[in-house]
Amino acid sequence: MAPSRKQPLAASDASAPLSRRTVLTAGLAAASAGALGCAGREKRPAGGEHFDVLVQGGTVYDGTGAPGVLADVGIVDGRVAAVGALAGAAARERIDARGLAVAPGFIDLHSHADGTLFDDPNAESVLRQGVTTVVVGQDGSSRAPGNSERHFQRMGAFFDAVDALSPAVNVASTVGLGTVRETIIGMENRPATPEELARMVALVEASLAEGACGASSGLEYVPGAFASLDELVALCRPLGARGLTYATHMRNEDEKLLEAIDEAIAVALGAGCPLHLSHLKTQGPKNWGKLDQVFARLQRARTEERVDLSFDRYPYIAYQTTLANLFPAWSRDGGADAFLARLVDPVTGERLRVEALAKVESIGGWDNVMVSAVAHAGDRAAEGQRLGSYAAALGVSPYETAVVLLKRSRGDVGMVGFAMNEDNLTRLVAHPLWMAASDGSAVALDGPARRGHPHPRSLGTFPRVLGLYVREKKVLTLEQAVHKLSGYPASRMRLKDRGQLKAGMAADVVVFDPATVADQATYTQPFAYATGVLAVLVNGAVALREGERGPRRAGRALRAT
Repeated sequence: MAPSRKQPLAASDASAPLSRRTVLTAGLAAASAGALGCAGREKRPAGGEHFDVLVQGGTVYDGTGAPGVLADVGIVDGRVAAVGALAGAAARERIDARGLAVAPGFIDLHSHADGTLFDDPNAESVLRQGVTTVVVGQDGSSRAPGNSERHFQRMGAFFDAVDALSPAVNVASTVGLGTVRETIIGMENRPATPEELARMVALVEASLAEGACGASSGLEYVPGAFASLDELVALCRPLGARGLTYATHMRNEDEKLLEAIDEAIAVALGAGCPLHLSHLKTQGPKNWGKLDQVFARLQRARTEERVDLSFDRYPYIAYQTTLANLFPAWSRDGGADAFLARLVDPVTGERLRVEALAKVESIGGWDNVMVSAVAHAGDRAAEGQRLGSYAAALGVSPYETAVVLLKRSRGDVGMVGFAMNEDNLTRLVAHPLWMAASDGSAVALDGPARRGHPHPRSLGTFPRVLGLYVREKKVLTLEQAVHKLSGYPASRMRLKDRGQLKAGMAADVVVFDPATVADQATYTQPFAYATGVLAVLVNGAVALREGERGPRRAGRALRAT
C-alpha cells in the first residue's frame, strides 16, 4: 500500500530508543584513508541513538543489484548510519516510504549540466528524476583548463566555483581533451608538435591532480576531431597510471561505427586505461543491422584484449547535436567564421552541400532533423520544427533553410536527429555493459536555463528507464535497473562513497514509486517533469519532497583523490 503523502517528513521524539534487534547494518563504518574517490570530504561521526533523517518502511534496493528488502535507512551528518529495522529510533525528520522503493541517488555519468548549472543551480529537472550526482566535462569539452569562453582556467577553479555555488546536486567532472587541444593549439586541423603535446599532457596531469575523475573526447566535434590516435593515447596515459576511465564520443556513429570502436579500443590499449563508450548507437537505417557486430567486437575486446570496457545510452531513439555536425569535420577547421565562409564559397560550398545531403539521407531525410535551438532571435519560430516541413512552409529548400539558420546564428544551431530504432535500443539496455546516462542538461520550468526546444532526455531519462524498460517492457528487473543507475556508474567513475545504501556511504537517496514512476517530456512537449519520484536526499539533506524543493541546496564538487 502506498504511504500517506500528507506528511512524509515529521519531527520525532528524540528520546526514543534505537532498536537493534534486526538491524542489517548498524553504526557508521570506519572508512579507510583512500575510500572517498570522487567524494566530497565530510566528517564521519560515531553512531548514536538518534538520526538526523530516518527513511522508514520502504523496500531498499542497495545499488549492488541485490533484490530489495524491507528496511529503514538512518542518516547522521550526511551519511548512512544504519540500514535495518529502525522504526523505534529517534529522528529529527522522517520520510514515510511505505509501499515505495528506496535506492541510492542516481548518477548521470554523461551530463552536460555544466552548461546550465551556473544559470540555475536548482537543477530541478535532474532532481525530479532522482539524480543526485552529475558527471560533466563530456564529449571532449570541459570548463577546465579551458579558455575565456569556458570561464575557468583550471579544474580546481571549476570545483571551487561549484562549491561556492552550492548546487542542488553533486558535480564530478572529467577533463575534456578537446578543451585541452583548443587551449594549446586552437581550432586548427593539424598535428600537435612535440612541445604542444607535452603541454597538453601536462594539462591533463594537472586536471587529474586537481580532482578530475577521468577524461573525455568528442571526436565528431572540433577541435577534438583533429586529434590523431597517437595524440589520444598520449593524453590518456595519465589515466592508465591512476586507473581512471577514458570516455569517448567516438569519431563516427554510423557508416564507420566499427572502425570508430576499433580506434577507441586502441586508445585504451595504448594508454592502459579503462574505456567507456558514450551514448553507443547504430545511427541511420543502413547501420541498424550492425549491432551484432558491435556486441561481438566489445566481447572480443574484453575477453581477448582484456580491455576494461563499458558503455551508456539514453533511452530514446533520437540524438541531439549541432546542425553544423551535418557537415564534415574538415569544414569546421578554424572555427565558426571559417566554417561559414566555406558554406558560401562557390567551390567548397558545393562540396559541403553534397556531403551534407548525403548525411541527411543516411538518417532518413530532412524531416528526421528537428531544430532544437537557434541563437538568432529572429529564427526562434524554427525551434521544435522538422526542417523539411518548416522549409516547405517557407517555400525554400531544406538545405538552403539550414544554411540561412547557420549563417544568422553564426553556426550556433542545435538539432535533434531521429536516426535509431527501438529494437536496437532495447537490446542495448538489456546488455550487461550498459548503463543509463542522459547526455542532457539541467533545467527548471521556471528557471533561466529554460530555452529552445530540447531533447526530452534532459527531463526524463532515469524515470523512463524505470517506467518503460522495467515496469512495462520488463527488459530489466528493478534491482538490475537500480544498479545500472547508481552502483554501476559510481564504480565506473570511481565515486567510491556513492552508489550504494550501506553504512558509511554518503546519504544520497531517492524514494520513488515503482508503479507510477515515468517520464512525461516528449519531443513535441519537452518541458515536462518526470513523475513518481517522491523524495530525494543529497548528502543527507532533503532536496526534493512531494514536488517541492528542499530548504537548502546541499550538492558539492566531487573531487577524485
